[in-house]
Amino acid sequence: MTVRGIRGATTVSVNEPEEIRSAVRELIFAIVQENELKPDDIASIFITSTTDLNAAYPASAIRSLPNWELVPVMGSSELEVPGGLPRCIRLMILWNTDKSQKEIRHVYLNEAVCLRPDLVENEG
Repeated sequence: MTVRGIRGATTVSVNEPEEIRSAVRELIFAIVQENELKPDDIASIFITSTTDLNAAYPASAIRSLPNWELVPVMGSSELEVPGGLPRCIRLMILWNTDKSQKEIRHVYLNEAVCLRPDLVENEG
């Protein structure tokens, strides 16, 4: 078994606690669905947010999910880069899996699709 990284990102429209928590849950659920993840197989999650999001800790949304309380989660803030995507939450899941690198499905939602258009599947 190998440890693989799954990348994901999303954005929120406003800096409000429930908006941040809801966006994180939506992103986690999309990654779980795309990759058939189980919390027991996750080595750790690193989650960051841009400095304009300070109404809630994004990591708390993951820790509060049923069966996810033992998954190690670390949060941090992103660098402030001129022209960077605002109100953005990014995460890196380290996953114990037998899947190859090519089989990993990275998930970018909302305005974050611009971060890695090469990894976002075209709809239609």
